[in-house]
Amino acid sequence: MRQVKPGDTLLLCRCGRSPQPPDCPPNCPDTLELTIQREQLLLLCRCGLSENLPYCDGRHNRPVDGLSARLQRFLKGQ
Repeated sequence: MRQVKPGDTLLLCRCGRSPQPPDCPPNCPDTLELTIQREQLLLLCRCGLSENLPYCDGRHNRPVDGLSARLQRFLKGQ
């Protein structure tokens, strides 16, 4: 989970091959460049297994019902 603020620019991995996910090296042709418009928390993939890179879809864990349960499991892993 990453806190972002307006004006932040992120280079995020969409291919799953980054040496430091979710961040992407500047020379990667599949980089997703995000310029943040509002302060928010982003749930970003660090394992590279998500089908919705750079966002975490929980594929690294077995499914649970509801956003609350997913968030609780994520926070326990910190």
